[in-house]
Amino acid sequence: MATSIKSKIKSIRELKNYTQEYMADQLGVTQAGYSKIEKGKTILSYVKLVEIAKILEVSVEDIISFDSQRYFNSFNTVKGNNNNGSILINSSNDEALKELYEDKIKLLEKLLNKTEEELNRYKRKFGQI
Repeated sequence: MATSIKSKIKSIRELKNYTQEYMADQLGVTQAGYSKIEKGKTILSYVKLVEIAKILEVSVEDIISFDSQRYFNSFNTVKGNNNNGSILINSSNDEALKELYEDKIKLLEKLLNKTEEELNRYKRKFGQI
């Protein structure tokens, strides 16, 4: 059974550890509006697909051809044991994994900055907590 574009977008978003709120904010829509895209309750124009691809830092072709099963299987290819109990994952995916972690770190840094800004706003409004 072919996977729909909406499911592929959701899978890539989740791999990048992006929330629906983040995607909605980047697209200039509400979270509920973005949720409708992933649920297929709204028509997804090519222009909107291009915007989503840009936010996810992939091409439209990457979204269309994305195969989550093949992606996850590639990470489960065991290369061997390095004698300390850990296994080495297929090294051809090291760069992709590194990019995912870097994206996650950037997102967490943004979240931390937003939280600090909000805390400072509350402190100015209500005084020290």
